[in-house]
Amino acid sequence: MKVALAQLNYVPGDIGYNTSKIISAIGRARADGAELIVFSELAITGYPPLDLLQRGELITRSMNGVKEIASHCSGIAAIVGGPSPNTGVFGKSLHNSAFFMQEGKVRAVINKTLLPTYDIFDEDRYFEPGNTFQTVELNGARIAITICEDIWDEQPCGDRGICRLYSITPLDELMKEDPRLIINIAANPFSHNRIKIREEVFIRNAVQYNRPLITERKGYRCPPPLPEDMTGLIHRALVTGIRDFFLKSGQKRAVIGLSGGIDSAVVLALASEALGAQNTLAILMPSVYSSEHSVSDAVEMVKNLSVPYHVVSIEEARQSLENTFRPHFADRAPDITEENIQARLRAVILMAFANKFGYLVLNTSNKSEAATGYGTLYGDMIGGLSVMGDIYKTEVYRLAREINSSGEIIPPQIIARAPSAELKPDQLDSDTLPPYDQLDPVLFRYIDLERSPARIVAEGFDPQLVEDVVKLVKGSEFKRRQTPPVLRVSSKAFGSGRRIPIISNYDF
Repeated sequence: MKVALAQLNYVPGDIGYNTSKIISAIGRARADGAELIVFSELAITGYPPLDLLQRGELITRSMNGVKEIASHCSGIAAIVGGPSPNTGVFGKSLHNSAFFMQEGKVRAVINKTLLPTYDIFDEDRYFEPGNTFQTVELNGARIAITICEDIWDEQPCGDRGICRLYSITPLDELMKEDPRLIINIAANPFSHNRIKIREEVFIRNAVQYNRPLITERKGYRCPPPLPEDMTGLIHRALVTGIRDFFLKSGQKRAVIGLSGGIDSAVVLALASEALGAQNTLAILMPSVYSSEHSVSDAVEMVKNLSVPYHVVSIEEARQSLENTFRPHFADRAPDITEENIQARLRAVILMAFANKFGYLVLNTSNKSEAATGYGTLYGDMIGGLSVMGDIYKTEVYRLAREINSSGEIIPPQIIARAPSAELKPDQLDSDTLPPYDQLDPVLFRYIDLERSPARIVAEGFDPQLVEDVVKLVKGSEFKRRQTPPVLRVSSKAFGSGRRIPIISNYDF
């Protein structure tokens, strides 16, 4: 059996656009001799549709789309994900379904039985779980169709590692009908540290149930094994995320505050690659505390990329505000207040360019800074999109080297320089935070792996370091709630996938 796997880029809520893409893919697959084409979970609505599912008009349009797609399934069968009305008396009004289409009609509707309610998922809010198990027949072959958790029945469980959620899965029931093929239409967000685990789960299921595993082929060659270092995939994911965000939101041009540091340099390089140099603007905003090298290195980089730029000094405005506050702050020594004023002046300038010329500000903070609160609210934390909010600082350096792997884009002296916010004389990040090569492993274990401080200490980390890091993370929740949306590339990004109370008191 020749099967086509259609991994398309949908727009949540745009039923007409998604339906058109699906129909076009069906035509191409049929022309290539495929007997079956497979689309992803909730393809018709785009994934994830979230509370759009609570709007009746979306469901009406979605079901009309199902009928239209089915009408094009002649000479080829299709499996398409979408919501379907719950015809039962009780429960939620919708199912998360897979429509099996053949010869112009919907021949079967398979409803997802195991609804995830962890991480970014909240499917129990919208869907009623299915409670029946069935296979379908295509050209004499019996096929089991599943959706996401119906085959993916494991999840991270903090200190307990990986937990199996169910002792008996839908696959156990479906295997009683002896299907020749198992097809799972899961729509999962990209997570560089979960790709291999997902692959292992599918391979393990294929071995356990003695069924073939279908993978993408290009030129009839199987894809190469996943690399040990995922930096290249992260690079591609971030470029795709920026491009998608701008395209689907109707934005066209980005503005970035370029400091001469590694974070803003990496974001500028990614934005230029995603949007084109002509659609990317860099603003250099030096003050008396900015080193000469910071400005010259930033200028060197924009010239490497052919990105337009402006130099807008904040020094005059900084001095003016100092004079304004002097009568009120006269008996107090300069401190973080004056540092934050500089960051907020830069935010004012970036937003002015954004408003006047129609740019979207890209935030340049990284995950280490967001985790520890090392940033200024309404200052360097502003922006319409956080490009690297799911990338730890040590990963930023690897990403910079990846960007430079095909030619120098980021000047090497930017990569080599000790990180600094340059908000006071001779300032370094290490004045406030532990060195990033010590900080990030603790943050990863505490945030991504959800391990307790006691377990992290037991793994060999300094107790005082762990205590200090955890205190920073817990004390910065209110800041993270006010940050831009983050491009998620890991299994635990800040945002809807990590819902911690803003005000809480816990010791784990």
